Amino acid sequence: MPRDRILLTGTLAAVVAATLFGMLGPLARFGAEAGVDGVAFTAWRALLGVLFLGALLVVRGGLRETAAALRGLSRSGRLTLAVAALMALLLNVAMFTAFGLIPIALTLMLFYTYPAGVVVVEVVVGRERITTSRLAALGLSSLGVVLVLVGGLDPGTGAPLHPLGIVLGLVAAASQVVFVTVSRSGYRSVPADGATLVILSTSLVGAALIALLAGQADDLIAPFRSLDPVPFIVVAGVVSAGLASLLFLTAIRAIGGTRTGILMLLEPVVGTILAGLWLGEALSPVQLAGAALVLLGALVLQVRGAPAHEPVPGSAAGPVA
Repeated sequence: MPRDRILLTGTLAAVVAATLFGMLGPLARFGAEAGVDGVAFTAWRALLGVLFLGALLVVRGGLRETAAALRGLSRSGRLTLAVAALMALLLNVAMFTAFGLIPIALTLMLFYTYPAGVVVVEVVVGRERITTSRLAALGLSSLGVVLVLVGGLDPGTGAPLHPLGIVLGLVAAASQVVFVTVSRSGYRSVPADGATLVILSTSLVGAALIALLAGQADDLIAPFRSLDPVPFIVVAGVVSAGLASLLFLTAIRAIGGTRTGILMLLEPVVGTILAGLWLGEALSPVQLAGAALVLLGALVLQVRGAPAHEPVPGSAAGPVA
């Protein structure tokens, strides 16, 4: 395929994936209002995503290829995939619980501190060196988070602070840092849809168990009692889990991690806009300034002078897989 067509395909895939991921906050809120809250919503979303990707693998005849690739993984490759899957589970549980505790935009801004975390880890392990631009970007992200949080201290802003929600937003960011770090190598031989299926399957089992332990059994069976939450979990599972994650992986393999990461900054923008339009949530001027700094810092960290033919990183699920 010509390079310009590959670039166009990868760019469109990343833009669509970011837009679909941006829908998750409002969908989670609507699902909670319909009776499927937090971790239970995560489990249902993962189930629908697994069914979608399983059907896709059957249609394209990729089950044997995926099974063979998984069997052929080295011990370290299997460990890497297992860690990635567990981090995706923790990320989703933290994010969807945080969506119910603090404003969606605030959750997304806390989550998008992860590019700064990735750079810190890379410097610590010796993969990259600290530079003036990276220090400036880390400073921008840090200042942005402070402004976002301080802006919520005013009860008149409409964006109250909930300590647990803030902690969970940062836990989601930390999970993504580990996810990105371990996914750079180790299971690249596994097809994109197959790797995503494994990761979502882990989220399904883990989230269902956590929901039961957390006393959310009623939320798990809510779709069997009423059809009210069904549209939200179907869209979240098929569109914003299965399809979005697959498009994200397609983008990474077509245009590389750096370009994809830059385009994925559209996710919090879409999420913030939709939260304002659909839920009436709005950030204060101080928080908007902080959000802009967080995204600017993330953008600077993504633009690191990647070569034209950037090596493709390992398979990974999307930011909110």
